Amino acid sequence: MGTPLELNRNNYHCIEVEQRELIFHIPSSALFELDSTGRKVIDFFEANGSGADYSALTAECADDELDNTIAELCSLDILRAPGTVEQAKPPIALKSVPLTTVVLNINTGCNLSCSYCYKEDLATPSNGIKMDYDTAIGSIEMLLKESPNQPRYNVVFFGGEPLSHLPLIKKVIAYCEQRFGELGKLVDFSMTTNATLLNEQTIRYLDQHNVGIAVSIDGPKALHDKNRITVGGKGTYETVAKKVGLLLSNYRSRPVGARVTLTTGVTDIHTIWDHLFNELGFAEVGFAPVTSGDLPEYNLSNEELAAVFSNMKALGEKYLEAALRNENIGFSNLHQLLTDLHIGRKKTLPCGAGVGMVAVDHAGGVNLCHRFTGSDLPLFGDIKQGVDRPALNQFLNERVEKAEQGCNTCRIRNLCAGGCYHESYAKYNEPTKPTFHYCDLMRDWVDFGVSVYAQIMAQNPSFYDTHITPRGAQQ
Repeated sequence: MGTPLELNRNNYHCIEVEQRELIFHIPSSALFELDSTGRKVIDFFEANGSGADYSALTAECADDELDNTIAELCSLDILRAPGTVEQAKPPIALKSVPLTTVVLNINTGCNLSCSYCYKEDLATPSNGIKMDYDTAIGSIEMLLKESPNQPRYNVVFFGGEPLSHLPLIKKVIAYCEQRFGELGKLVDFSMTTNATLLNEQTIRYLDQHNVGIAVSIDGPKALHDKNRITVGGKGTYETVAKKVGLLLSNYRSRPVGARVTLTTGVTDIHTIWDHLFNELGFAEVGFAPVTSGDLPEYNLSNEELAAVFSNMKALGEKYLEAALRNENIGFSNLHQLLTDLHIGRKKTLPCGAGVGMVAVDHAGGVNLCHRFTGSDLPLFGDIKQGVDRPALNQFLNERVEKAEQGCNTCRIRNLCAGGCYHESYAKYNEPTKPTFHYCDLMRDWVDFGVSVYAQIMAQNPSFYDTHITPRGAQQ
């Protein structure tokens, strides 16, 4: 009898892609093809349980193949000694915060009045509170003080509508270009805008300074004008579409992406993507379903959310067809998942909020991310005193511990890590709680992504060199 072994079912997930047997190694997010011996070993232990005498397999498998397969599965911790106790993860203890990104919430005011807006501190233009120059520069200096040894930094301008405070943007960019240049550091700038305030002069400026741009737009006119309206209640599609045309005709620095918010009644992913990608000409289109907003009438129902994911998979099939032709159709939700799989991303936390990135509000308070500015969630320091590392450590460990309670057996735990903090905050009033309300849909989506990844890798691996690897290197 061989050494007693058992399957660690928490570390693998078997899938079949075009009659190929594959195993998804959960800890590393890696994908392996099972040969006949590997399939027999997995099947044997799944059928016979812990401590089974696998010497019976010697009648079906060559000794060296069986030994090598057993050794490989043990090295991946898919097979292990019975009763093996998982080692507890050490607590997160940030002695310094490895910040690379600061989000400047430069104006709480917005010239639009989108009905579903999640911003906790949103105000009308006349009531907007603008960040002053000293606070903005103090935020930059805090970034450098907290993490002086990073080779590259990111400054994000956010609102309200950030272009409503363009003078500050220009002053901050001028300061950063000189300050980071003197230090021999690289600095990137980006913003999310509703596009209504763009003009040729502003676009030329943003292009000259390589400012990355994402545009909030919800699709064709009928869908966009449903919720994205002016303070006076008028639809904004005609203005936005015109400004997007001007932007895409004159801006060359980076690909421009569209960010789509999906609310109740809106599930037709393909029509929205087709309009924004093929008709307006965006390089990427990403979809954000609303499931836990403050106004329940805008939240997708369970049935609608299931329809959204189903339609995302249908668009994903179109993405796959294009990828096999070595084309990228700009479906950023799937593109990001494939990037995570390709670079072997392993998440302990769902995103960089509080670790690689913080957001500073107009008063200089340090927030977990831009979605929390103005919320009741306590601050994590300020630009004068710096990041409150003990409070941040406590928060992050609460999330890790609670995620472990609910997620430690989940096959997508290293790609999800419990989901968005703000989504949990809005849904459960507890940002450390995982987003349990769409776990099954997320598992199915990741399974789909793994299948797409495997098909592209088998039939056109050069797609990853052309379209995925450059993106992963930037993250």
